[in-house]
Amino acid sequence: MYGTTGLISSLLGAFHMAEVSMRYSNFMPRFYNLAKSLGFRQGKIMPSRAFCSDESQGYPIILIAKHFGTFPFNHGLVGGIVATDRHAPHAHHGKDLVIIQASHVGYDPKEEKFGVYRRLQTEDSCETSSCGKICGALEWYLNEFEFAHNNIQLFEDNGIKKVVIDNQLLHSERVEGLLLKLDRIVKLDSQGDPIPEMSRSTAKVFLPSDILLGYLKDYEWKTGRGEPIGYRLHPDLFYFKRKISHHHEGRDHLEKNLLEVMPYVVTSEWPALTAAQANTQVEFDRAFRTIVKEPSYRNKKILFVSGLNVDISPQEGQVFPLTKFIPWAAYVQDESGNHETWEQAELYKQLQAQSTENPDQVDLETAIEIMEKAAEIKLPF
Repeated sequence: MYGTTGLISSLLGAFHMAEVSMRYSNFMPRFYNLAKSLGFRQGKIMPSRAFCSDESQGYPIILIAKHFGTFPFNHGLVGGIVATDRHAPHAHHGKDLVIIQASHVGYDPKEEKFGVYRRLQTEDSCETSSCGKICGALEWYLNEFEFAHNNIQLFEDNGIKKVVIDNQLLHSERVEGLLLKLDRIVKLDSQGDPIPEMSRSTAKVFLPSDILLGYLKDYEWKTGRGEPIGYRLHPDLFYFKRKISHHHEGRDHLEKNLLEVMPYVVTSEWPALTAAQANTQVEFDRAFRTIVKEPSYRNKKILFVSGLNVDISPQEGQVFPLTKFIPWAAYVQDESGNHETWEQAELYKQLQAQSTENPDQVDLETAIEIMEKAAEIKLPF
């Protein structure tokens, strides 16, 4: 696990945000026109969406229906997990196939806060967590991290820097919890073991390692009782152990996706945003491999795009959120099986090259009116 931290940090850092985000009202016509540019035929495209079940995802679904001329197939589980056992049914519903996968996170523009969304249908239009599945999964880890950063103390004694660590955090045999990478936090003896300078009733005192001192190079050490390390507890200094089920696409699937990156999630400025971002990245990598292997997708055109839905809470007078889409990656396949993957920069470039005008879009109000005026069909029972 220790060797993966650089890779994890690089993965999360590769996900650009502000410079590639776009309104859904611009993304969807561009996405449709991108499919058309790849040879997808109007009226023969079956879109599918792998979104969370929250009502905040309804606006993107409406726009998919408007631009593709049909309601999208449902490919998603709670939290934006791709239901890979639905590949074959999706393949049977259209000639050319489009899939959009997106985790989502709420945003309050007034408070400039991620992870919450205003629920207009509640009694007092209150804000609650969003995505609820992601925020619920984070709660245990955030509590563990809070205990750790409050119970690792830093102080200086006669010019010597010292670290006090609560005994619970030193129990490496725990089956669950935040576990410290002690070899990166405290000095070791010649045998490579951490030896405390002294023991207290509920904690032990150590000399800090050079690695820890490097992370704390701008920190002003204090004499006396010291103070908690707080958010200076770097994600490279700990990891989590958690008993979760490993059932394929089961209730803990999202948590399993996030377990390795969780130190970076809990130490980020906006944990819900970072978690949604990481889940999108993991789900694209996982889902595209299942698409490649799915027999029903052979000899089919496929455009699979993964990204992040940011649900900006509706303000007074607004019915829907002002949702923005942040593209991450895409998989493209033609009928002959030729395929390629577009990384974020290439996907954004491809989308930006498309028009935001879609001459094929459906006027939903007119379509509904036609249905209402159609002669009633009696069912034979």
